[in-house]
Amino acid sequence: MKEPKNLIFSSTHIIMLSFLSVIILGSLLLSLPISSANRTAVPYLDALFTATTATCVTGLVTLPTFSTWSVFGQIVILLLIQIGGLGVITIMSVLMILLQKRMGINHRLLLQDAFNLNSLSGIIQFVKKVVLGSFLVEGIGALLYMFVFIPEFGLRGIWISVFTSISAFCNAGIDIIAENSLCDYSTNPLINLVTCMLIILGGIGYIVWWDVLHVVKRTSQRNHHIFRRLTLHSKIAITSTIILIVCGAALIFCFEYNNPLTIQALPWYDKLQISLFQSVTTRTAGFASIPQENLTDASSLLCLLLMFIGGSPVGTAGGIKTVTVVVLIMTMIASIQNKNEVDIFNRKISKQASSKAVAVTCMSFIIMFTSALLLSMVTNADILDILYESVSATATVGLTRNLTPFLNAAGKFIVICTMYLGRVGPLSFALALNSNKQNNNIIKNPTEEISVG
Repeated sequence: MKEPKNLIFSSTHIIMLSFLSVIILGSLLLSLPISSANRTAVPYLDALFTATTATCVTGLVTLPTFSTWSVFGQIVILLLIQIGGLGVITIMSVLMILLQKRMGINHRLLLQDAFNLNSLSGIIQFVKKVVLGSFLVEGIGALLYMFVFIPEFGLRGIWISVFTSISAFCNAGIDIIAENSLCDYSTNPLINLVTCMLIILGGIGYIVWWDVLHVVKRTSQRNHHIFRRLTLHSKIAITSTIILIVCGAALIFCFEYNNPLTIQALPWYDKLQISLFQSVTTRTAGFASIPQENLTDASSLLCLLLMFIGGSPVGTAGGIKTVTVVVLIMTMIASIQNKNEVDIFNRKISKQASSKAVAVTCMSFIIMFTSALLLSMVTNADILDILYESVSATATVGLTRNLTPFLNAAGKFIVICTMYLGRVGPLSFALALNSNKQNNNIIKNPTEEISVG
């Protein structure tokens, strides 16, 4: 859709600048002495790093969250996580709705681009449902966490439960429990189950939420073919999510079964739940129930792939997204079979969707590779640790092989830029660099065949 002429910046520019503004404001607040637990201001680069990882819902931290920041600092971080998870434009829209301000076409276009939707129809109602649904899920998650955290931490357990629930739903992976994330709760079924469900619900995408609820409401009790009535987007997102989680958990279970540094000494059911948690958390959540540096090389390589894929579109997760990967695979299959059309679940995929999938994947890979290359120049870390860091930052995951706390100033700045570019979106970044001028030339360049592959 063509941007209105009275917009000084395009929607893409505004979205990028809004995130940047929140990051800068958050870094200034976190650099204040009141934000520090010992009332001594932290170095600004660390404050900027923390503000970026919170707003970009990544989870990589240079300083332990639970011991470095005061309650005020933790509140700032939590607000940044919530804003980053829902989106700055969404928060602005909610404030306008509460103040009963009318939204013009320009603001609606911003919302459309922020959620990557194909239509403006019902956009305001969609925002309302997103916010209310998010708060409801986060509230339920917090209540369930309280069964564990209140008996252990007393009244402070309420704050820990709220913080962890919002962080999990927004796929941020930041916690205020301990330095080793959720490793102390690796065999706690309630913590594992609640965290996994929050991560999945946040990462599956809001479009899938409402589609499933809509179909369930309209489906009679005698008709159980709910899946058939879902939209193509929901079918792809749900199917790919299940396949990635199950296959990822099965492979990690096999790779780590005899690893003495992770799960070898545990009973099979604890091995299973830790493997499942690892498979889920690599989908851009960032919580860790086992130290990532203790994983076998096979598991680490698998996690790199799962992190790069990430969650589903129009959710809180990062990565190139599940739907993107499915479109790429089906496009490849169609090309091998010399077909002109890409079919998924007996539906045709547009060429625009295929082109966008290629663009998103290529831009993400370029950002990840550039980040890894630069980090290898400024650090002496192992290449697998560097790749883990770069992919984690690009896909806004937050898992690290214990490299983040030891980054030098140059390394921190590289990861900050990587997290920002990974959150605003590779495709949005590519579009923002382009001129808004339209090429209205009638004469087009001639077509000439080339050899590919």
